[in-house]
Amino acid sequence: MAEQEQPPTVVSSEPTPKVPMGTRISNKARHLVTKVTTRDGWVGDYDFGWLCMPTLPYGKAGARKLPPFYGLDDDIPLLLAMVCGFQHALAMLAGLITPPIIFSSALSLDASTSSYLISSSLIGCGILSAVQMARIPLWGRYYWGTGLLTVVGISFATLSTGFSIFNSLYADGTCPSTTSATGTVTRGPCPDAYGMLLGTSMLCSLLNMGLSFAPAKTLKRIFPPVVTGTVIVMIGASLVGESGVVNWGGGSACHERPADGIFRLCPTIFAPRAAPWGSAQYIGLGFLSFVTILLVELFGSPFLKASFVYELRMIPFDPPFFRHKIRMPQSLSVLSSAALWPVQQLKIHPPAILPMLAVYISLAMEAIGDITASAEVSRVAVEGYEFDTRIQGGVLGDGIGGLLSGLMTNPPLSIFAQNNGVIAITRCANRKAGWWCCSFLILFGILGKISGVFLSIPNPVLGGVTTFLFATVMTSGIRVLSYITWSRRNRFTLAAAMSFGVGNLLAPTWYTFLFEDVDNPSPGLRGLFDSITIVLSTPFLSAGIVSVLLNLILPDNEVVPKDQPPEPTEHDIEAHPIVHHDTESISSDEKKRKESA
Repeated sequence: MAEQEQPPTVVSSEPTPKVPMGTRISNKARHLVTKVTTRDGWVGDYDFGWLCMPTLPYGKAGARKLPPFYGLDDDIPLLLAMVCGFQHALAMLAGLITPPIIFSSALSLDASTSSYLISSSLIGCGILSAVQMARIPLWGRYYWGTGLLTVVGISFATLSTGFSIFNSLYADGTCPSTTSATGTVTRGPCPDAYGMLLGTSMLCSLLNMGLSFAPAKTLKRIFPPVVTGTVIVMIGASLVGESGVVNWGGGSACHERPADGIFRLCPTIFAPRAAPWGSAQYIGLGFLSFVTILLVELFGSPFLKASFVYELRMIPFDPPFFRHKIRMPQSLSVLSSAALWPVQQLKIHPPAILPMLAVYISLAMEAIGDITASAEVSRVAVEGYEFDTRIQGGVLGDGIGGLLSGLMTNPPLSIFAQNNGVIAITRCANRKAGWWCCSFLILFGILGKISGVFLSIPNPVLGGVTTFLFATVMTSGIRVLSYITWSRRNRFTLAAAMSFGVGNLLAPTWYTFLFEDVDNPSPGLRGLFDSITIVLSTPFLSAGIVSVLLNLILPDNEVVPKDQPPEPTEHDIEAHPIVHHDTESISSDEKKRKESA
């Protein structure tokens, strides 16, 4: 049932009387005591059965009363804030643990370093998410943060670019690798490459800090849905092929099925039940994760459907970490022993500057769309002065977060939209739930054994789930594209961008030999060639650059065609169309006559 619209709030021109500090502290203390000592303060009137009870598919949907909606700063029951915060944390875990695991695998890092990177990711995301929610005022009209229940994580755009950078470092001998007599190449551990990624990322974060001071309307005009949708589609598609199905088949180190060496079997020849990449048991185990996702979608409660980590743990395997008790001193020692590992190796890799600048531009695109979606699902204004300051604060938060995340030994931590679905399901956009979410993430990071549990997940299980996760990223991009106006200009822009992006995706070595005929280039020129090669060989970067350039130079003087798609409903949190008004649009009466015919 549609909710009744609230009347507009009348703002009085008279100044609000200032409440003495002592009175404010006394009122807050009384409110806190009431909150923790009464049933209404803990539970309120929220229907927890609606949130936690499983559902039966194909049955007749009964009339269930929806729970109340809790806005950004509404008074919310303590238990609900904890439960919703815990659900937000669970919804984030799959996106937070996947990049560190994939980076560790790509660089052949040891288990202790991989465990540290997962803990660092969780703690860093908890801290920087809290800053985004706080919306710290700076000067004038500028803020740091959105003031919404927005969370940050390692963008998947960094994964694709990181793969290209790492490949170039192994190819030029910066990272160690060995070639056997049969031509099999085995990559050795290369923590220096990760330090180069972090150092270069910290330098390039200055770009987003500068972009945040540009007018929000200008940013939205440069990055319309035809650009952002194309970039998101290519990010998801490239990750499905570069990481998802590769891990599904057994792991990235053994996916080329070398004839000799420790990686001729997956995960290594020393594993108890090792098998070649793509063996039936690996494909079947990954498929089992897909079946688990399907069963949760059919029978799971709203709480369970939004929690990817539960689906990982429901898959039957027996990791050794469950056979030991978690001990706090050992967990804390994980942080103290590895805290300075990558910081001592931070370096700037000049050929990676241009690709990372493009990554930060894509992060700004994502931030604008994600903040818009978060504001819409939180039922706050999506236009006007306040909304523009939220975009400014969010983009600035991504820039400062990129600098701080490098010091926290993380790749760029930026706003992502996974949690908007949780807000829509739970009807809770309250920032107090966000504070609890940040607390849980930091707690998960401090408990070092938690990261060990995630590392114990077999590659095929992780690959099956992340393949689905990356495919949902691609689907989100398709949904954004479905709401653009299909004029000739947009079709041409999309076709040109996809030509480069999909071409890169299907023929990854397309640009590898572009500068092969240049004799004896200087070190500076060689660095420039490497930068261009990395950009051109990363599908979403090449497609994004083409779409941005064509969007800027092609004239926009067409009449919107009659096949303009319908506008999304108020509950659509993924797509935000540009609405054009013209005299040739099909009227509603004509549409009804065509539908009846």
